[in-house]
Amino acid sequence: MGMLGLSLLAAGLPKAEAAEVKILALGDSLTAGYGLPAAQGFTVKLEAALRAKGIAATVINGGVSGDTSAGGLGRIDWMLADKPTHAIVELGANDGLRGLDPGQMEKNLDAILTKLKDAGVKVLLTGMRAPPNFGAAYTQSFDAVFPRLAERHKVAFYPFFLDGVAANPQLNQADGIHPNETGVNTVIERILPSVLSLLASS
Repeated sequence: MGMLGLSLLAAGLPKAEAAEVKILALGDSLTAGYGLPAAQGFTVKLEAALRAKGIAATVINGGVSGDTSAGGLGRIDWMLADKPTHAIVELGANDGLRGLDPGQMEKNLDAILTKLKDAGVKVLLTGMRAPPNFGAAYTQSFDAVFPRLAERHKVAFYPFFLDGVAANPQLNQADGIHPNETGVNTVIERILPSVLSLLASS
């Protein structure tokens, strides 16, 4: 092979080896960035944090405010049209706020995880906690769904999306539910190692 051929081969190698990283953040208002300027939302901040680590990832904002697990299931097929390589599944908060059946939530999330697996998408499932007003039995049933699904599907698991932020007035907006800009920074700081681990395992 001549020098020109070698040069062309070498020029093509980086493109062949560097697979594009596209992370779908499939969720509700917590991933959508409810109540925040666009630049302060979860997906924008996560993408910036990954790029600061030298990872040229694109994070797709698949968050819809008010969405339940059923809503996420209803739109997962067209979200897959973006051909993500990875996904963060953050759903369930609105199921809990509305006191919806944890069994149905589990079925919805199970179907979402199955569709992602069938599409070859690596998943980080994030857990949610039930609000306390529906009683201990509901809370126990609700909270158990997420680790059970992670084990069933053998996907990466981050136990609580709002870890370090929930119930802290300084880190939430006036509604006490949605993180403010500082709260989002805390979410990113805490979840980032799990996201990096997900990418490294691919």
